[in-house]
Amino acid sequence: MSTLFSYGLGMLAVSTLVACGGSNTPEPQQTLRVTVTNLTAGQPMSPVLVALHTGAPAWSAGAAASTALEKLAESGDSSALAASLSAAGGMAAVNGTAALGPGAVESHEVSFAPNAAARLTLATMLVNTNDAFAGVTALPVGAMAVGDQIRQQLVAWDAGTEANDETAGTIPGPAGGGEGFNTARSDALNAVRVHAGVISADDGLLTSALKAKHRFDNPVMNVLVERIR
Repeated sequence: MSTLFSYGLGMLAVSTLVACGGSNTPEPQQTLRVTVTNLTAGQPMSPVLVALHTGAPAWSAGAAASTALEKLAESGDSSALAASLSAAGGMAAVNGTAALGPGAVESHEVSFAPNAAARLTLATMLVNTNDAFAGVTALPVGAMAVGDQIRQQLVAWDAGTEANDETAGTIPGPAGGGEGFNTARSDALNAVRVHAGVISADDGLLTSALKAKHRFDNPVMNVLVERIR
């Protein structure tokens, strides 16, 4: 068994028929198990999107976030991001059915026809923030052999689409109950970067809806990718 370790920042699976010996019999499907752990003390994460695809990364540090990523990072809604990955080389995708609470662990399995170009994208919002998300994008997984593992510790990204004012009206999670996605972009940088963390009212931002328990340090998530079939 080979194991890779890396420190980074989410998956769609493609299902195609591969001709073999002139027949239309598909090759046996490959299956990945993706296990995620919320490492934060007080930040629930939105239902995790796990997608396999062959297209480009869903985000890039220093570049402006797509509208699909903005929707995920501001509201926890991954449907637009899943659709954009599917349209650009999508293979298959699964989505969590509930929020992933602090300390919680969950696993997803995704099957796909053998394809060395398969890549994994995983993404989730830290819901008691303005636009923080965690994930990894375009991780090469198509060449993994049965028994191979990839382990990653993921940092929180700032989507760069909304100012981190932490007010109740702009925090969609239970700490604020406010607005989610808004088409207007209020972050002056308008660029994806590593999140600096929240301040909270307990640490002096008196207008913040957040408390010290909502603060987080990087990494915020563990990910284990295993080829099981």
